[in-house]
Amino acid sequence: MPSPFPGMDPYLEGPSFWPEVHHLLMSLILESLVPQLRPKYRVALEKRVYESGGNDSLLVGIPDVIVQRRQPTSPGDSNVAVAAPPTQKALPVQVPMMMEFREAYLEVREMATGEVVTAIEVLSPANKRRGKGREMYEEKRSRILASRTHLVEIDLLRGGELMPVLGNDMEAHYRILVSRGDRRPHADLYLFNLPDAIPTFPLPLRSGDTEPIIDLNQLLNQLYERAGYDFVIDYSTEPIPALAESEAVWVDARLREQGVRE
Repeated sequence: MPSPFPGMDPYLEGPSFWPEVHHLLMSLILESLVPQLRPKYRVALEKRVYESGGNDSLLVGIPDVIVQRRQPTSPGDSNVAVAAPPTQKALPVQVPMMMEFREAYLEVREMATGEVVTAIEVLSPANKRRGKGREMYEEKRSRILASRTHLVEIDLLRGGELMPVLGNDMEAHYRILVSRGDRRPHADLYLFNLPDAIPTFPLPLRSGDTEPIIDLNQLLNQLYERAGYDFVIDYSTEPIPALAESEAVWVDARLREQGVRE
């Protein structure tokens, strides 16, 4: 059964599904491009690896560190120390730990030279929140934008802080940026919302080469069916992140129309 949504399924954005969706989508993009690009180009799956602690664990569905603060007994005494009640039992606590994060991305390389022609990024929650994940991605993004390498940046997440662009930066749930190295600072920004099909876009390559069209809608439907998400997603609940009231009304009507919500 395909996804009940015409484009991006908001239920796939939640921490229970997104890490797997991200991995599968990168693999499907690679599989779809390889036959169209060889023998001149190869598509390589690469990974960013970094360690981080604190609230970054919340962004990828890893259980978060629990920090409990003492509630003041009365107004104005928040700085007054209060002795803990005596206990003979150990209290369950957690200690902060560094965690390793791995973020996949794709590089289209010229076979003869090994030079990276195009970088393809699908943003993760950590890229859109303050912390090590965003810092590392912003550094890489800046390097690419200062080079001749093309950048395709795919944002299928409603939550978090958008990556900066200048000019027609209109509000939308989702966006795809195609920045050609030979056209900067000019770039193409594709905006779309929950009710929309995901727009197709060309993969920029060397001048004169035929550019394949990436159809994320088709790839996400393949992903949805391969992973059997119609069996595991509970459409009777609300998606994460939460929807605005008007969006929730549309989602409810859509799910009822598709017969997946009573």
